[in-house]
Order: sequence, then C-alpha cells, then structure tokens
Amino acid sequence: MDHRLYFVLGDLFANLLVGAVSGWLCWLIVDPGWNMWVAMILMMALCMFMSILLWLPFSVVLGVMEAMVPFMLTGMLSGMVVGMWLTRELLDASSSFSIGAVCGLVSIVFIWILNSALRGTEPARWR
Repeated sequence: MDHRLYFVLGDLFANLLVGAVSGWLCWLIVDPGWNMWVAMILMMALCMFMSILLWLPFSVVLGVMEAMVPFMLTGMLSGMVVGMWLTRELLDASSSFSIGAVCGLVSIVFIWILNSALRGTEPARWR
C-alpha cells in the first residue's frame, strides 16, 4: 500500500463509497421480517459481488490488489452489519447509507493498521 496522499485519500474515498452503496443496496432488499442469519449471509455475498463491480474502475487508479482486498472486506462487513440491522428495525435510506460508510471507514482503518503492523514499520528514531 502506497503512503502517498493520492493513494491514501483514494483508498479512503473508495471504501467509503463501497460501504455506503452496500448499505443502500441492503436497504433496498431487506425487510424487518427477514431472518437475521439469512439476511447476513445473503447481503454479505451480494455486497461482496457488488464491490467487485465497483472495484473495476477504481483498480485502474489505485492498483489491482491494493484496492480489491479492502473493497471485499468493506462489502462483506457493511453487508453483514446493515443487513442484520435492517432485520431488527426499519431504517431510512440515509441511515443505511451512513452505517455502510462507517463500516467502510472501519475496514480501511483496520487494513491500514494491520498492514503497518505486518510490515514492521520502525520508529523514526531508528532510521
């Protein structure tokens, strides 16, 4: 993962978009009468597939693998969270959109922290 501002902001914006669109897609499909487990599994799979469709244009500017892994995690997480949430209470479109965007933010921050830990970045005083 590149640490230039272009890629950092691109990753952040793209994952917020994928999460928000995933939340909106769940809002279109899931009703409060659904079984929570069925909604979680179906929305996870559907939002992961939808994230592949959104990944195609972003992969050109952000990199193929660098964009695919966060997109898939964001689609999976936001699909599961919003899908399960919608089985318990009726949300409006903007709430589902916002919850999905927050899931996108959480997933990209998690990936950036995990990537830094796995790379073994050194403190500045040792360089």
